[in-house]
Amino acid sequence: MTDLATKELKHPVDIAEYLFTRLHQIGIRSIHGVPGEILCAIGLLNRPSNDPQGTTTLSLSTTSQNVVCNQLSRIVHDEREMTGKNQGYAADGYARINGISALMTTFGVGELSALNAVAGAFSEFVPIVHITGQPSTVSQKDGMLLHHTLGNGDYNVFANMSSGISCAVARLNDPHQAAVYIDSALRECWIRSRPVYIALPTDLVEKKVDGERLKQPIDLSPPPNEEEKEEYVVDVVLKYLHAAKNPVILVDACAIRHRVLAEVHELVKKSGLPTFVAPMGKGAVDETLPNYGGVYAGDGSNAGVRDRVESSDLILSIGAIKSDFNTTGFTYRIGRMNSVDFHSNYTSVRYSEYPGVGMKGVLQKVVQRMGKVNIAPGPELKNEPHEDPSASKPTITHEWFWPTVGKWLQENDIVITETGTANFGIWETRFPKGVTAISQVLWGSIGYSLGACQGAALATQEKGNRRTILFIGDGSFQLTVQELSTMIRNNLTPIIFVICNEGYTIERYIHGWNSRYNDIQEWRFKDLVPAFGAKPDQYKTYQIRTKQELIGLFDNKEFSAAQKLQLVELYMPKEDAPAALRLTAEASARRNAT
Repeated sequence: MTDLATKELKHPVDIAEYLFTRLHQIGIRSIHGVPGEILCAIGLLNRPSNDPQGTTTLSLSTTSQNVVCNQLSRIVHDEREMTGKNQGYAADGYARINGISALMTTFGVGELSALNAVAGAFSEFVPIVHITGQPSTVSQKDGMLLHHTLGNGDYNVFANMSSGISCAVARLNDPHQAAVYIDSALRECWIRSRPVYIALPTDLVEKKVDGERLKQPIDLSPPPNEEEKEEYVVDVVLKYLHAAKNPVILVDACAIRHRVLAEVHELVKKSGLPTFVAPMGKGAVDETLPNYGGVYAGDGSNAGVRDRVESSDLILSIGAIKSDFNTTGFTYRIGRMNSVDFHSNYTSVRYSEYPGVGMKGVLQKVVQRMGKVNIAPGPELKNEPHEDPSASKPTITHEWFWPTVGKWLQENDIVITETGTANFGIWETRFPKGVTAISQVLWGSIGYSLGACQGAALATQEKGNRRTILFIGDGSFQLTVQELSTMIRNNLTPIIFVICNEGYTIERYIHGWNSRYNDIQEWRFKDLVPAFGAKPDQYKTYQIRTKQELIGLFDNKEFSAAQKLQLVELYMPKEDAPAALRLTAEASARRNAT
């Protein structure tokens, strides 16, 4: 942009300053990233502040103590501590608590390392702003043979890779369009609840854009439904709802991701209908409500839950994701003829689909006009756990452990479970009010939960005093263990339960029970905390092998207060697993054999 053009701007600001101010405005206070040299070169990590008021500070931690542009003071991850994949997991966990997150990677090597995590966020509707520093536009135009490239002069290849797992791509190659592209990408990220990709070349960082735009916040409200269509769909839904004899409500993950939990709770409370959640929707509904019935996942459900849902003549299904692990191997028995499906961009009633009619507006009007609905008499909804045949034995089993965890949890806890025994086991845990559950059921990348725990704990540190609790298997823990270092460095205080059962239990049940590739080298997990540099007053570790030892730990007030990082080695038998995991694994093994 010419000097003359810059002078014509009412309030010229650097593109980088504009971008980070916008991130702050939409609620992001920390950025996850690996400070590679291209990021430093573009000035995102080393420019002095030019904002005397310091009104838009984002919290970032790095080895460098340089103050960044007025939005930055430190970066969350050091490149020697973690991989791009791990930082992406952390950004995912941060977004699930904060509502949205930002991830910063260097060109090529950094962004490709993070693609697995970004793909998981895309799969599971998690909004991450993925910012990549690129070589200068001159270098790109000339096809220069730079490091971090494929050596073929193609500077679009990595952005093209990201385009398939991003709901918007903004290449900030033109300062005249940069502000518009940034605003559009951030809006798409929020509205569609999926990652976006923003590429910023080194020579564009200090180019000026009109800072006057920053006085007007980005409109993050979802596009309204067309009034006539919405009214028609509401009438159709109410017609079938009032005609039904024993309707129920089933809530899943997209109700959380697309921010309709307020409407869901109004519907659950006002209607009084029996209400259930799918595994990915765990935590979406207040489980202390008298009409909450438990987790429905086909054959993986308790018998009473399964019977109540599958005998219903109308299921109000909100935000469903009908994946294999979310349905215990596709054992849902819910036909379209007795279903109303609410989604962010369409609603379907039986076999009729209404594109463009999103659930938020429809649910609001359904609640307003619903009146009294039929509630069929039935057994009391208690979601009782499966009977534990080993109840009198000291060995900790999944059947005993997960209901016991529910008695120890507190209101507003954040509970993170790794895909595997922990994720399936948590179905049997009754949550107190306000508990948030985090898992990666659909994408299922092993080791995700430890990175996500770091991000969630960071968001919790910023937002208020909530306990962050992680349940992770010993095999999964080994994939992302360096996240302990990041947690220690940032003074985070999660409670981490490492389930020690000699390897990859879920993989054993699918294939290769005695195969060496499902075994792991056993670690002394609790010794890793001081090995990563934690000072004695920063942490506490425990080793638990019996039920009585665990009960004693749960009764320990210092432990439950979660004032420091705590790691628990929790030993369970190698062959033990939650019933739902065994059923799902068997279904997966059958599909693999066909």
